[in-house]
Amino acid sequence: MTTMLITVFYTLIVAIFAILVSSSQSGFGLFAPPEIAGSRDVFPSAKVVNLTGASGPESLAFDPAGEGPYVGVSDGRVLKWRGESLGWTDFAYTAINREMCVRPFAPELEHVCGRPLGLRFDKKTGDLYIADAYFGLLVVGPAGGLAKPLVTEAEGQPFRFTNDLDIDEQEDVIYFTDTSAIFQRRQFLAAVLNIDKTGRFIKYDRSSKKATVLLQGLAFANGVALSKDRSFVLVVETTTCKILRLWLSGPKAGTQDVFAELPGFPDNIRRNSNGEFWVALHSKKGLFAKLSLTQTWFRDLVLRLPISGPRLHSLFTGGIPHATAMKLSESGEVLEVLEDKKGKTLRFISEVEEKDGKLWIGSVLMPFFGIYDL
Repeated sequence: MTTMLITVFYTLIVAIFAILVSSSQSGFGLFAPPEIAGSRDVFPSAKVVNLTGASGPESLAFDPAGEGPYVGVSDGRVLKWRGESLGWTDFAYTAINREMCVRPFAPELEHVCGRPLGLRFDKKTGDLYIADAYFGLLVVGPAGGLAKPLVTEAEGQPFRFTNDLDIDEQEDVIYFTDTSAIFQRRQFLAAVLNIDKTGRFIKYDRSSKKATVLLQGLAFANGVALSKDRSFVLVVETTTCKILRLWLSGPKAGTQDVFAELPGFPDNIRRNSNGEFWVALHSKKGLFAKLSLTQTWFRDLVLRLPISGPRLHSLFTGGIPHATAMKLSESGEVLEVLEDKKGKTLRFISEVEEKDGKLWIGSVLMPFFGIYDL
């Protein structure tokens, strides 16, 4: 009886939160996504390019000839955009067995079909390197097709959730993240709510074919970006809303510090030609998320309740789908914040790539990518 009463009590509390979050869409702002000082609500004017029979273009990459973007989608394929007249074409895939991989969104089949997340081209060879959430670090040649696995474990521990990467072509190494040793990609929200700190940042030497762990104990290791002068590499820690900096050369080599603290949950990070960085926020951090991550009693309450994944995601992100991108200087200062505060056009963005005076914007959930003219 006592257990039942406690459960009812917990349910009522979360139900109240759900009502308040829903109310925020019509003006009750206490639990809505917070405002960011100086941000510009310009993304509603972005152009949208719809996918065909696919969803979740998490990462975008352009080949050495400037063609693309190429995007990894939720059914395990990498697609190439060939412009409005030609549309989409299949380029690569990460799973050998694709008979079951016919639905655009099927989280229960991700471990079978693969889930390409981070994408990076080697500018010299034209090879595409892929961080697949389930199959590790892979590579496919300029002609596409089935990607070849390069490494699936580091220092005796298999990858559980390979996420993003960057390439240092001069040193012939690839830096990448393994988000968690416990949770897989389809459990991403559980990894955040449980404050999982088993993520790793890894270096793969293409010459020796050896993977070395550089950082461990990370709370949702995510996006990766090498600095323009290659003196440091940035690693996104999503749960803590931080970007970490690992120094690779100079007097601080081998040490780490906090590059930036952000007002939301960062996903991928990409450097532009000036050496600045664009980071995409999956969502801003509202009151529900803050309580979930700082108050043990509240987190335990949430984890005990039979809330559906989509509903929990809605609560965690403030009830209003939105998009936020932040431009950071080489030293971590905020230079610009661009948003779609009401999610009119863009929502839950995962990556921002600056190219030719435009921002190319991916999303891990939506069936499209966005283009915004700077």
